Amino acid sequence: MVQIGYTMMTEQAGPRELVAHVVAAERAGFDFSVTSDHYFPWLESQGHAPYAWSVLGAAAQATERIPLMTYVTCPTTRYHPAVVAQKAATMQLLSQGRFRLGLGSGENLNEHVVGGGWPAARVRLEMLEEAVEIIRSLLAGKEVSHHGVHFDVENAKLWDLPEVPPPIGVAASGDRSCELAGRLADLLIATEPEQSLITAFERHGGQGKPKVGQLPICYDTDRDAAIARAHDQFRWFGSGWSVNSEIPGPAGFTGATQFVRPGDVAESIPCGDDVEAVVEAVSPYVEAGFTEIALVQIGGDHQEPYLEWAQHKLLPALRDL
Repeated sequence: MVQIGYTMMTEQAGPRELVAHVVAAERAGFDFSVTSDHYFPWLESQGHAPYAWSVLGAAAQATERIPLMTYVTCPTTRYHPAVVAQKAATMQLLSQGRFRLGLGSGENLNEHVVGGGWPAARVRLEMLEEAVEIIRSLLAGKEVSHHGVHFDVENAKLWDLPEVPPPIGVAASGDRSCELAGRLADLLIATEPEQSLITAFERHGGQGKPKVGQLPICYDTDRDAAIARAHDQFRWFGSGWSVNSEIPGPAGFTGATQFVRPGDVAESIPCGDDVEAVVEAVSPYVEAGFTEIALVQIGGDHQEPYLEWAQHKLLPALRDL
C-alpha cells in the first residue's frame, strides 16, 4: 500500500507553526513527513524561510511516531558535507531512528547566498556524488580525511552516532541523477510522476528501494479561493526543475511566472475540496511505481482545516490506492 506523507513547507510558515503542523499531521494519521530546506521562499507572497534543521530538531521532540525527512538538503554549497553528516547523525538520535536524509544538487535560489557563483548542472552532480561519499563514510563511524575535486575534509569524525545510520535519499530528474541515486542512495526522491525515473533508478541499483514523490494540492471549501491562493503562492510549480533550479531569487520567480494564469495553475494542482480530484492526481505516481507520496497543502495559514479534512476524508480515500 502506498504511504501518504505530509510536507512541512518552510517557505510558507514560521518555525513554531511548522512544528505544530507536523504534530497535527501525526495525529491525523499521515504515514511520514518531509521538510523543505530553503534560505528563500520562491515568491514573496509565501513569506517565510526558517532554518529547517532547527525546525526538525524541535519536531523530533514534539512528535512520537511520524518519520521525518529533508526534501531536500543540498550538501555542496551552503552546507559542507561533513557538517551535513553531523546534522543527520544528531537528527537520527533525536528522533530515535525516524530520520531520513534527503539530498539533492540544489537550487540557485538558496545556494547563491554564500557567493562563489552557481555551477553548471554537470558540476553540481559531481559535487553531490562526492558529498554523498563523504557523508556515508562519516555516518559509518570512520575518521575521514578527504582531498577531492570539490571538497576537502581534515580528520573529521562524528562523536555522536546512531546505531543505525539514517537512510540517504537522492533527488533525481534525469538519467544522470537517477544513475547516481540508484548507485549511492537508499531511496529515490522525485517531484514528477515519470515512470522513466523509476526505471532508470532501478536499472542502476534501485530495485526494491523506496521511491518518494511529492504533489502540491490546495484544499479549501471555496474552490475559487483555493485557485487564487495556489496561483499567488505556487504558480512557479509548473516551470520544471531545470528552470526552477537556475533562478536566483523571488524577484526572478515573479518575473518568470508573470504570465501564468489562475486557470493554468488549476489545471496542474488540485484545488478545492474534491477528494476524487486529489486521488486522480496521486494515481499517476502510484502507477509509475512510487511507494510514497508527500502531499503539500498550499498556504501556511490553511493547515488546520486541511488536516481535519485529510484525516476524515482524504486519507481514507487514498488508502484504497
